[in-house]
Amino acid sequence: MMRRLACAVLAVALSIPAGAVGHAAERLSGDAIRKAFEGNTVSGRYSNNNLPFSEFHHPDGRASGHNRNVANTDACWITTADAVCYYYGPTETRRTYCFTVELSGRLYVLRSRSSGRINGVATIEPGDPHGFSAGAAQWTCDGLISRAPGRSHVARR
Repeated sequence: MMRRLACAVLAVALSIPAGAVGHAAERLSGDAIRKAFEGNTVSGRYSNNNLPFSEFHHPDGRASGHNRNVANTDACWITTADAVCYYYGPTETRRTYCFTVELSGRLYVLRSRSSGRINGVATIEPGDPHGFSAGAAQWTCDGLISRAPGRSHVARR
């Protein structure tokens, strides 16, 4: 039942043109995104394949949980002036993804910052209800998303 509901919500969100969503949804600043995500779990589905993601956003920048049912082992998050960015891997091979976030009711619409396309739709669960932090490996987030190959522009605001 929950899967059908999530699929229906995602289908509706994806059917709304980008300009129309801007009128119905509130685009969040980086500070508002940080306040909403930090210490909470962001769970949803990707728009391109309907696979799930669910990540607890640690205050120290780690993101424990999973993407597409694959456990995070080195995921980090940080906000910029207008987006949330996630990075994975050591600086030499780092992969970085940045999203603007729109709030519509209790749904968070994550759009690729570079293309404006909807990447996923999520809700926020207070705290860490799935216990992701308890079983998570320990890693350190350096906050230097600008070290990712081809991503030096991310650090500039």
